[in-house]
Amino acid sequence: MNILIGKDALDLKAFEQVVLHKAKVEIAPEAIERVEKSFKFLKDFTAEKIIYGINTGFGPMAQYRIDDADLKQLQYNLIRSHAAGSGHIIDEIYIRAAILARMNTLLLGYSGIHVEVVEQLARFLNLEIYPIIPEHGGVGASGDLVQLAHIALGLIGEGEAIYKGKRQPMADIFAKENLTPIGIHIREGLALINGTSTMTGIGLVNLINARNLYGWGIYSSAMLNQIVESYDDHISSALNGVKKHKGQNETAAHMRELLSDSKLLQKREEKLFNGTNSEKVFSEKVQEYYSLRCVPQILGPVLETIEKSEEILIGEINSVNDNPIIDAEAQNVFHGGNFHGDYVSFEMDKLKMATTKLSMLMERQLNFLLNDKINEKLPPFVNLGVLGLNMGVQGMQFTATSTVAENQMLSNSMYVHSIPNNNDNQDVVSMGANSALIAEKVIKNSFEVMSVHMIAIIQAVDYLEYEDKLSSKTKSTFQELRKVVPRFEQDGIGYTDIQKMRDFIYNHHIAI
Repeated sequence: MNILIGKDALDLKAFEQVVLHKAKVEIAPEAIERVEKSFKFLKDFTAEKIIYGINTGFGPMAQYRIDDADLKQLQYNLIRSHAAGSGHIIDEIYIRAAILARMNTLLLGYSGIHVEVVEQLARFLNLEIYPIIPEHGGVGASGDLVQLAHIALGLIGEGEAIYKGKRQPMADIFAKENLTPIGIHIREGLALINGTSTMTGIGLVNLINARNLYGWGIYSSAMLNQIVESYDDHISSALNGVKKHKGQNETAAHMRELLSDSKLLQKREEKLFNGTNSEKVFSEKVQEYYSLRCVPQILGPVLETIEKSEEILIGEINSVNDNPIIDAEAQNVFHGGNFHGDYVSFEMDKLKMATTKLSMLMERQLNFLLNDKINEKLPPFVNLGVLGLNMGVQGMQFTATSTVAENQMLSNSMYVHSIPNNNDNQDVVSMGANSALIAEKVIKNSFEVMSVHMIAIIQAVDYLEYEDKLSSKTKSTFQELRKVVPRFEQDGIGYTDIQKMRDFIYNHHIAI
């Protein structure tokens, strides 16, 4: 079934269907009407007027009038000159997200473009043609100029694209698919590159992945509390309900749901409140380590950050982030700064900080499992082989620890790292694309940390022979994970197990 774009606001579900699952897109007729109305108005309105980016230069060169004979060439020059990114090519999924985001904002009908632009963007999505976008280039105001220029370059049939898994010249792809480059009519170049669509598209994919990671954080915490047979009051509604934070209470509720029929959790009132305990020095801990009993308080802010960021980014993808704004209803053209990416940049900074904190929690939980001196019930490094001869999860822990350290370093803010450029015309910028791409790195890093943690957890369950005592929901997932990485006693090549586990949890959203 095709996803209709332009009729209603684009929600995360539709975004996910198009971007992650490659659903075909169809443009709503009313959206086509809006685009045509905006184009016709601008065409009539431009006569004998000075309008930025139509008959003027760009940025600090806006003081220069452009001759009528050069107006179309001006737009081509803008696209070609700004397709100047460098570094690694971003993943196809993020290019797809950027194309969808740009198409959606243009369909709002405030950009004065010809309808063939949005039709070509839809073709690129449906034919899976992804103009290459280098990671470096955008400063986030005037939007994602450099990254979006690479998409625009593809629309005019130039540059390169990823097509059928290969990087190919766009001219060859156009020939194979019998495509025609879009034309320049009035301001197609500026309308295509002047906006926040790359940072927003990447950001929304990040949010989908971060929510999945949060789910695995709930699962790992539920498993660890069962492994150590912890008391259950720290996830109770009574305890969490007196702390008035939505994220904390939802996190505790998720854990209670996962653990509802576990045979391993203990009741404090049955063991410590029954009046029969006479120990002077307690053989078991009265309270668990923070990484076990403070999960709702630690992951609650993570959940709320994800939810708030989703609200902001869904607002952004459904906003007009162009300049100037072509308002056919008001019969006017408004100049301003809707291309500025501060909203997205700030949310991506917050998201990567929240994700880093989640990865830190996972690393501490992992350390608890591997350190026999603090868990007092598992062999060192959850080693199911011969102690001393075999290594267990020892080598994998180094990878997890070093990766969390990188996350901590990457969590420095991009939002506050504005550097003036463009002859100081862009004197305050957002660095939004940088923030979104660094958040992507932190999220992917965290899946690798989680992978090591999952391997240690399932090894621990096997050592303790707890499979049949687990709650039904965690037992089911445990069995799935065991198919990915079977029980091991002898030392194998660790990186292959980490990669298999990482691929599984990245693509398998935990049910909570």
